Amino acid sequence: MSTVTRFAPSPNGPLHLGHAYSAVVAHDLAREAGGTFLIRIEDIDGARSRPEWIAEHLADLAWLGIESDRPVVRQSERLATYDAALERLKADGLLYPCRCTRAEIAAAAREEGPEGPVYPGTCKGREIPSDRPWAWRLDMDAAIERAGELDWEDALAGTIVARPVRFGDVVLARKDAPASYHLAATLDDAAQGVTLVTRGADLFDATDIHRLLQELLGLPVPRWHHHALLVEEDGRKLAKRRGSGEEGFGLADRRRAGEDGQTVAAALRAGHFPAGITLSQSLSGAP
Repeated sequence: MSTVTRFAPSPNGPLHLGHAYSAVVAHDLAREAGGTFLIRIEDIDGARSRPEWIAEHLADLAWLGIESDRPVVRQSERLATYDAALERLKADGLLYPCRCTRAEIAAAAREEGPEGPVYPGTCKGREIPSDRPWAWRLDMDAAIERAGELDWEDALAGTIVARPVRFGDVVLARKDAPASYHLAATLDDAAQGVTLVTRGADLFDATDIHRLLQELLGLPVPRWHHHALLVEEDGRKLAKRRGSGEEGFGLADRRRAGEDGQTVAAALRAGHFPAGITLSQSLSGAP
């Protein structure tokens, strides 16, 4: 099977060196295998997604010497696919509506999961009035009973036993977005024929959810490659809100300043990072 990888930025702010590193990893793994590299724009994050950032992101990637082997896909073009998957899960009795706020969940939660307070099931089995928007949650117990035991393969960590129960009843469609990251990314990777999902180690645990959704929806199962993250001296990963030109991490500012993007990409490949930036090797869910 031919290797297909992808890089999927969200147009909600400027790309930084951490994004560049992730794009280089995905691009190079495809090239080394004689495969296909894709770019997908994940632009359904409510008001945070801004169309002007799409052109900036594509320009940054081209500056690095990274371009998609197929036409760029936007999630906003795929809303019907997300709706169909949600309807299937509803028909299977695996979703329920929830109107709880984050503050209410934090106050009522009895345990912490990989993504924060675990939803305590407040709305499960209750009649929800339709006077304001709600989210759709996955009934995790019912989903696991249907799917059975699952595992997945990471190129670096080996075989991982999926433990999605740690997340509780995750949201698959938010009040302000047509699909959660978990659902949209899983469906998109399947539709684009991605065989090797490359992404940062901070999403290692989330793969348990994606593997569960693949089983519930009858989707193909790829392999994963969770790469190390670029982090600052205090251990925080680079973030768009801190990836400014002043710190030397923002790609657009470096591009406009006349720096050579392919030289930047070569430095990332060689493990040469700016002062104060290192690679964190941690995989939060790895054995």
